[in-house]
Amino acid sequence: MDSEAGRDDVDQVIAARGGDRAAFAVLYGRYGRMVHGVLLARVARAHVEDLVQDVFLLALQRLGSLREPERFGGWLVMIARNRAVDFHRRRRDTVELADDVAAPGADADAEALGVLAVLRRLPEAYREPLVLRLVEGMTGPEIARRTGMTEGSVRVNLHRGVKLLRAQLGVTTDA
Repeated sequence: MDSEAGRDDVDQVIAARGGDRAAFAVLYGRYGRMVHGVLLARVARAHVEDLVQDVFLLALQRLGSLREPERFGGWLVMIARNRAVDFHRRRRDTVELADDVAAPGADADAEALGVLAVLRRLPEAYREPLVLRLVEGMTGPEIARRTGMTEGSVRVNLHRGVKLLRAQLGVTTDA
């Protein structure tokens, strides 16, 4: 972890704990894409934006329970994962429109949604880093810093995940 960026995150967490809303806004700016990606890997995209807001609201309410401010990213990932599980648990009795319902002429969107559907069927260890990389545009080191994973784990999970995704999509490489 970049020590300067990590130290600044710790400072922001401590300030936010003390009621500094601007510090929490900084954390939201830094971790919003990550939370979005974690949720997108688990929930239909129509619900992701609302759930991102829920996750940050829960984080703000529970910030006092975070014992190690340097673990903010991993703690936030767990809140996002748990919120996705809760979302599915509560929606079990309702009918959900599939992500692949697209407007006429939306071929590119339909293709992207198809890839996202395949991605969601991959093992969780690969799904989350792939969404963070491919959808949210985060780099491997950034994913590691934000989630608390090691760079090596992120690199391996991305490599294996891309290989599985290609196989699921029927994409072959000539290398």
